[in-house]
This record gives sequence, C-alpha cells and structure tokens, in this order.
Amino acid sequence: MSEIPQQNWYAIKVFFNKVFEMEALLEGVKDTETFLPVDKVQLKGKEHLLARKRIAEKKDGGRYIQEGPVIYQRVPMVTSLIFVHTPAEQLPEIENRLVDENLIDKRGFIYKSADKKTYAVIPDRQMTSFRLVVAQGSEGLGFFSADDITRFKEGKRVRVKEGPLKGTEGYIKRIRRDRRLVVGIDGVVAVATSFIPPEMLEIVEE
Repeated sequence: MSEIPQQNWYAIKVFFNKVFEMEALLEGVKDTETFLPVDKVQLKGKEHLLARKRIAEKKDGGRYIQEGPVIYQRVPMVTSLIFVHTPAEQLPEIENRLVDENLIDKRGFIYKSADKKTYAVIPDRQMTSFRLVVAQGSEGLGFFSADDITRFKEGKRVRVKEGPLKGTEGYIKRIRRDRRLVVGIDGVVAVATSFIPPEMLEIVEE
C-alpha cells in the first residue's frame, strides 16, 4: 500500500465569486481535499421547496446540505476564497483546472509566497486556528483582506485556553471599542472573533 505524500494547505483566489464551481472542479484531484468556509442557513417555505427540487434534479451545484427533512443553504463566509490540502506535486494539476474550457481565461490562482517564486504554504497552526474560528458560524465574526493583516499583529500572541475556541492562536486587537482575537493566514485573510474574556487567554512565546 503506497503512502500518501506530505500534504500542505494552500489558498486559491477564485474569480467572479464562483467558489462552489471551483469546489466541484477540484473534486477528484488525487490526494486532495478542499475547505470552503461556509455558514449554514436553514431554508423554509418556498426556498425550502425550491432547494429540494434542485437537489432531486442534481442541479444544486453544492449549495445545499440536506439533513433528513431539513435543508440548509451553504453561504460562503469569505467570497472568492477556497483552500486545498494537497501534495506539492498535485499543484500543476490544480493549476490546469484553474484555466477555463477555452484555455484562455483563468478561473483563479494559487497564492504565491512573498518572492512570487513558489506557492505559499499555509502553516498548519494558522489553518487550524482559522478553521476553529469559522466552525463557530459567521455571527460576530469580521473578515479582513490580506492588506489589513499586518495592522493586527501588535502586542503578544495569545492562545485560547478554554471554551469552543480552545487552542486557537492569534493577536488581540481593539476593533470598534472591543478587544477581539484576530486570527490571520499570512498574505491571504484575517478573521476577528467576538469578545473573548482575558482570563480565557494565555501568552504564546514566539
């Protein structure tokens, strides 16, 4: 039995907000999984009936989740962004899928490192913290672009030591008069949580 090569996390910028189409395009890439930060919104009434019909006709495009009689709509938390966990040798295949069927226009790009020579590997620590935060749902969260991230790296790095975000690492920043934990993926995106009491935090040595 062959071993799976070492996998890393990479971020993909998706053009025209077509994240669900990108998620589908990346299905089947060997040894690769995708992560799309989404919120779940329960559908009712006409929206529920329409979604049920689309699911039955297999025309939902990955936008819905059905759990028994209940149907949820998947709502992207970050527009135009999807993550892949894949070996480096699969990146050329992913790049090929980022070009449209006319072989002219690109559907997106994989984020590069600062020197633009290699693909930017997302440290597992950053990805784990980011996923812990978005798993709680979008309520109370604030998302920021890569250009904003450096502004939030001030003071001591902290780790949440209890509660649903236990293990999450980031920086404390005052945003709109509230002290919030900011978790960043360097060069890609940052997310700010709602207020976390100081007694739930501990300093992390860099």
